[in-house]
Formats: sequence, C-alpha cells, structure tokens
Amino acid sequence: MQSFFIKSALRLCAWIPLPVLHGFGACLGWLLFLIPSRSRHIAETNIALCWPTLSRPQQRRLVRCCLAETGKTLFETGALWLRPGEDVLHLIKHVDGSELVEQAMAKGNGVILATPHLGAWEGAGLYCAARFNITCLYRPPRKPGLEQLLVTARSRLGGQYIAATTTAIRTLHKTIQQGRAIAMLPDQEPHAGTGIYAPFFGIPAYSMVLLARLATRSATPVIFVWCERLSWGRGYRLHFREAADITHAANINAAVAASNKAIENCIRECPLQYQWSYRRFRSRPDGEAPFY
Repeated sequence: MQSFFIKSALRLCAWIPLPVLHGFGACLGWLLFLIPSRSRHIAETNIALCWPTLSRPQQRRLVRCCLAETGKTLFETGALWLRPGEDVLHLIKHVDGSELVEQAMAKGNGVILATPHLGAWEGAGLYCAARFNITCLYRPPRKPGLEQLLVTARSRLGGQYIAATTTAIRTLHKTIQQGRAIAMLPDQEPHAGTGIYAPFFGIPAYSMVLLARLATRSATPVIFVWCERLSWGRGYRLHFREAADITHAANINAAVAASNKAIENCIRECPLQYQWSYRRFRSRPDGEAPFY
C-alpha cells in the first residue's frame, strides 16, 4: 500500500512544473528546519563537524538551505523519473566539462563516473546514461514494490542498472576492460567489513573501496559529475571534474582518501546542495563515541 501511494505521488509530481516542485520542496525544507526533526539534527551535526570555522548563524543558514534542497530532491524525483526522457534532458541548460569523459574513453581504458549526493544526482545519472551508455550499480530500495519503477526510470534513456552483488562487481570490471563507462555513488557508507576509514572534511569516515580498487587496478580515469540546481526552478547545470589522484594513488588507502577529497572539492563548489541530512559519520572507529 505504501508503494502504491509513493508511485501515485511520483506520477502527480511528473505533471507539475519544475519551479512549482522546487517551491514545494523549499517549503518542506523550511518545515524540517523550524520543527525539531531527525533530518535537522543530522544536518546540524554534520555541518558543525565539517564547517567548524563558520559562525553559529552561518551554520544555521547552511542547515536551513540544505534542508530546502533536500525538499527539492524529494519533489523533483517524480519529474526526473517519469517525464519523457527528452523533456528531462532539456532541463539541463548548461554542461561543463563533458569533454573530459570523451577524452578518457578515447584512450580505451574505460572511465568511472562518480556521482556524489550533491544537487540533483538523478539528473546527472540520466544525462550520463543517455550520453555515455553507463553501467551502474544500485542498492535495491527498502520497499521492493518500487524497485522496478526505479530501474525503469533510471535506464529509460540508456545504460544498464544492476543490483549491487558480487556478480555485478565482475560486470563492472568487464565493462571497464571493454573501454566503456561505469557509474556509482561514491559517498554512501558501505556495509560493515567492506570499507575503510579515510578523512572526509578532516574527520574519519567509513568509506567504500570499490571505486578506488577499480580505478587503481586498471588505471581507469575517474571523473566526478554533479548536477547543480539553478534558482527558481530554471533547470540544471551539469559539472564534470577529473580526479586523477585516485587513479595514480600509491595504495588503496591513499586512493580512498583521494576519492573523499574529490567529493569534498565538489561540495565546496556548492555546499548548500549537498545531502547533509545523510548520516555520513554513522560508523566510528573503535573507542570513539557516536556523533548522532
């Protein structure tokens, strides 16, 4: 029943103009800020940890703005998932640096596209699927009734989306060896026993190693891509940023640290649109007290 209502809400949002959706999202974000909530607490904690040099009013402003962007993420998903693919691509008004991907693929070593939870990451994935025919891992949603909708929506412009399993990881290796593009979210906390701690804004964060292993094992270039929301629902600007330090790192620890640093650099370009309400520091090193 919950899946039915979620699907209905997504279909409704697909018909609403983007400026209105972003307006609804901003209002939801304001409510999340004004009323004590789990999202506000996590965002306040993360921002205090990652931006300690900001004054208290500056931190509160960042919390307020990022929660508004979180609201926009929720409301825009229906439009990005269920509108005709060409209509979604038309919402991307500017593209900065896509030639980096073309140049990397021309060398025949494949390319890894890393899409952090910054801005409209669903929009970034759709553009890359249409332009570069990516192969991408995904985590099945907690509600199984939404999985087929998720896969169909993300792959409708091209690309292959496969659930994250051991077999799927072998598929990524094969795709790179064929000189093609793969994509993944680099800033999710991995399952216990599958990651390592590496600095993120100077704080140890339990981090995935898959991207680093793929990049260093096959000397595969890594390019970060993120989709910035333009003001007043005017659409999106897509950014591509090369992260050569990951590919050429001396060992896996250095590669994971370089990956976190690349994510951090992207966030510093647009800190208001990062998903600060995600529990990025949920796991702590032995003996360290939890943050949340």
